[in-house]
Amino acid sequence: MQRFGTLSFGHYGPLGGGRQLTAGDSLHQAIDLAQGMDDLGVNGIAFRVHHFARQQASPMPLLAAIAAKTERIEMGTGVIDMRY
Repeated sequence: MQRFGTLSFGHYGPLGGGRQLTAGDSLHQAIDLAQGMDDLGVNGIAFRVHHFARQQASPMPLLAAIAAKTERIEMGTGVIDMRY
């Protein structure tokens, strides 16, 4: 396999049993996912941007946090962000 990447959709909300994931939980999970994929040698990861959703509506802080915690993985957004 030459190159491998993924698109993460990221979700948060009620899990059942009274557990509620927050937007912060979603961001921490995204960072953990990227670190694990970097360790496995995955080439790239892209994150969706939903402009009117509370989680991951602003991708740049998330991408900066991932860049600080990974070594090789390429990252980006899965869409063209309307603000740029």
